[in-house]
Amino acid sequence: MGIVRSALSRIVDYALPPRCPGCGIIVAADHSFCLACWSALDFLGGPACAVCAEPLEQALHEDTRCGACLADPPPFDRLRAGVAYGPIARALALKLKHGGRAGIAQTMARLMARAVGPLDPDILVIPVPLHRGRLWARGYNQSALIARALAGQAGVTVAVDLLRRTKRTPLLRGLGPSARRRAVSGAFAISASEKRRLKGARVLLVDDVYTTGATVAGCARALRRAGAAHVSVACWARVVKGDRDRAM
Repeated sequence: MGIVRSALSRIVDYALPPRCPGCGIIVAADHSFCLACWSALDFLGGPACAVCAEPLEQALHEDTRCGACLADPPPFDRLRAGVAYGPIARALALKLKHGGRAGIAQTMARLMARAVGPLDPDILVIPVPLHRGRLWARGYNQSALIARALAGQAGVTVAVDLLRRTKRTPLLRGLGPSARRRAVSGAFAISASEKRRLKGARVLLVDDVYTTGATVAGCARALRRAGAAHVSVACWARVVKGDRDRAM
């Protein structure tokens, strides 16, 4: 059987060779990028806000926070992103979100895991939910695909249906920060039967792209109200301050 599987694998690789998730050219292995796309990815490193991961010119200590988090602390404890938002990061997000390329969730999760680090065995991985109307139209929740991949790689529990989006919110692209916060206000809830799972729980909230933080903040508030003790956020790409207008 091993010889047969090996032969079939070679046939598949010949007929459907691995391709770069960014540009589509043939590469050596699945989930691998070509040199040009890999070089174009902007991995977040160096001084950054301890809470929201906004890059800083300098950080005096590991708990250094940006001005925005000091002035208006977010309802989550910390955020980590695989990469900064840019052309290649955006291309992958769109292929997953609108192109039906489910395998890209695995690619994203691999790079996100590097930024997130080891996960506690008892952590609950929860995706940012879609409203049922948008879920029916799209057929899947891209954040849930990423959450499943990330949880699977770490061997921890994923709770896809624990957090619900109870009202359909408008597309946030093009809205300013205040309008985004108003749009998601009261949009997320936890069913009464699931609240017991959150009492004192540590949660990793998963989304694809972090722009102003309005969506994950709305989710984090709902999780906190239900009793979650610690809420961290993992996303594929984080929009940094200088690129925010272009992402919106």
